[in-house]
Amino acid sequence: MSRVGAFFGGAGGLPGGAQGLPVNLGGYEFVRHPSDASARLQGVDQALVWVVVALLMWGMVMVYSASIAMPDNPRFSRYTHTHFLTRHVLSIVVGCIAALLAFQVRMETWEKVARPLFVFALILLALVLVPFIGKGVNGARRWIALGVMNFQPSELAKLATIIYAADYMVRKMEVKEKFFRAVWPMGAAVALAGVFLLAEPDMGAFLVIAIIAMGILFLGGVNARMFFLIFGVLVGAFVLMIAASPWRRERIFAYLDPFSAEHALGKGYQLSHSLIAIGRGEVWGVGLGGSVEKLHWLPEAHTDFLLAVIGEEFGLVGVSLVIFLFLWLSRRIMVIGRQSIALDKVFSGLVAQGVGIWIGFQAFINMGVNLGALPTKGLTLPLMSYGGSAIVLNLIAIAIVLRIDSENKQMMRGGRS
Repeated sequence: MSRVGAFFGGAGGLPGGAQGLPVNLGGYEFVRHPSDASARLQGVDQALVWVVVALLMWGMVMVYSASIAMPDNPRFSRYTHTHFLTRHVLSIVVGCIAALLAFQVRMETWEKVARPLFVFALILLALVLVPFIGKGVNGARRWIALGVMNFQPSELAKLATIIYAADYMVRKMEVKEKFFRAVWPMGAAVALAGVFLLAEPDMGAFLVIAIIAMGILFLGGVNARMFFLIFGVLVGAFVLMIAASPWRRERIFAYLDPFSAEHALGKGYQLSHSLIAIGRGEVWGVGLGGSVEKLHWLPEAHTDFLLAVIGEEFGLVGVSLVIFLFLWLSRRIMVIGRQSIALDKVFSGLVAQGVGIWIGFQAFINMGVNLGALPTKGLTLPLMSYGGSAIVLNLIAIAIVLRIDSENKQMMRGGRS
C-alpha cells in the first residue's frame, strides 16, 4: 500500500478500505473510485470559493456605490446610473461561465498549450497597438473593442506568462543552474512582452508580468545568486524607464509630496483625494453610499481607486477586512501549489503559485497606491474593481487553481487526476 493510501486508511487509498468498482468503457476496464467523476465538484475547496464569492459580491456593491453619481458628470451624461453596475455584473457572469469551462480542462492540457497560448498573447499585445484594432482611452491604447466588453490583452498575458513560465521551468529543470541556458531565454520572452506593454503604455502590467516570471523562476529552483542578479537587472530597468520618462518622474515627485501646491492639482491629484477619502472614513466609515470623494472628486473611483471608496464608507475596519481576505486567498493558493509540488506535479504547483503571486502582488500594489505607500500606478484591485477582462481572467485563474486542488485530492485518494 502506498503512503498516500495508508494515510487515508484504506486499500488503494480509498477511505475506510472501500474497493473501487470495475467499469468497462470502450473495451478498457478501469477502477472507478468514488472521487473520479461526481465527487470532483464535491472536492472543490469550499473556503476558497466562498472567499472569492465574497470579494466579487462586495466588489459589485462598491462598483455600484462608486459609479452611481458618474452620469451627473457631463462626460458620462449619456449613461444611466446603473451603466457600470450592469457591465460589471455581465463581466462576472461571463467570467463564471469561462471559469466553469476552464475547470474542466486537465492540467496536462494546459501544459501542452503553454507555448501557443503565450505566443497568442504576444500577438494580441502587438495587435492592440494597431490604430484600427486597438482602442485608446486617456492617451493609452490597451483595449480591443468587442461590443459589450473591451478586452485587455495584458490580462491574458499575465495568465499566459504564468502557464508558460511554469512549463518552461519544468523543461529546464536539468539546466536551471546555468544562466544562459535557463534564465536568459525566459528573460528575453518577458522583455518582448514588455516592449509591447510599454508601447501602450502599461508599465503596471509589465511590472506584474516581470514579478510573476521572476517568482516562478525562483520557486522553480533558480539559485539565489541568479535570482538576485535578475532582481537587480529588473530594478535597474525600471529605474532607467522612470528616469527617461518626464511624466513618470513627475509621478514619483507627486507621490513624495501629493498635497504640495505644485502637485495637488496635477500628478498628485488622485493620491491626495484618495488619502482624503480614507481619512474621512476613520475607523468605522461614513456608511455605505455616504462617500463624498466619489462625487467627481476622486478620478477612477470605480476602478483603480475602489479601495479609497471602501476606506471612506467602511473605514479602517473595511480596509483591514479587504487586506485580510487577500492575504488569506494568496496564502491558500500558495499552499495548494506546495501540495501539488509535494505530489510531484511540478507544473501544476508552479502554476498555482504563479496565480498566488499575481493576485497577491497586484492587490498589494493597488492597496499601496490607494494608501499612499506606493507611487500611483494603473492597476485594479483583483476580483473587486470594475474591469471586464480583468474579472474574467481572474476567475479563469482561480478556476485553474481549483482544478489543481481537485487533481491533488484525487491523487491522494488513489484516483486518476
